[in-house]
Amino acid sequence: MLEITNVKKFYGMGENATAALKGVTLTVDAGDFCVLLGASGSGKSTLLHIASGLERPDGGSVKYDGEEITALPDKELTAFRKRTVGFIFQQYYLLPNLNVDKNVKMGADLAGNRDYRKIIEAVGLGDRLTKLPRELSGGEQQRVSIARALAKNPKALFLDEPTGALDEETGRQILEVISATQKALGFALIMVTHNQNIAEMAGTVIRLNSGKIVETNHNSAPKTAREIGW
Repeated sequence: MLEITNVKKFYGMGENATAALKGVTLTVDAGDFCVLLGASGSGKSTLLHIASGLERPDGGSVKYDGEEITALPDKELTAFRKRTVGFIFQQYYLLPNLNVDKNVKMGADLAGNRDYRKIIEAVGLGDRLTKLPRELSGGEQQRVSIARALAKNPKALFLDEPTGALDEETGRQILEVISATQKALGFALIMVTHNQNIAEMAGTVIRLNSGKIVETNHNSAPKTAREIGW
């Protein structure tokens, strides 16, 4: 489904340029749960942004179902992101003047999804529809951001430290919702995390160091969010 071939990314110019990615190649199949691990500066977030179309690489290619996206004009790339991918970040990026229902509806409208309230129910916010973000806890705000991303019915869902600011119980609940929805809908899930225990939930675990993939493991018996350590 997702094919990344010899992707390179540099920040800065000339002698001050830093190579964030040094020829990364990987494939993520539809329905796979892929975790990216590595120390800060290893290139995992850069890889996530390029794979999702948020950034362009300086070399190599990114394909979805055989469609090359790296050379798309800005307007077409934006349209691709709207119809194909979802994002969940550690920061919630909710619109402060919109309530839960309207924040999630924004994502649903991109896909013409009229059943988005089922997702709000699934993340445990069915009784919070009219609440504004400032009236919600951190865990509840993260659930809104998850519901908004899932309401798009994405082919691929990208997550950058989605549990980094959450307590253990809320983090496990969030992972349960994401995992259950992924299994039900069959989208590819690519997550960056510093919590190596979460990797035990994944089917594929990729470790990066200094802009390169140094290890790839496949897990034949992934654990649930309640079975992993924290």
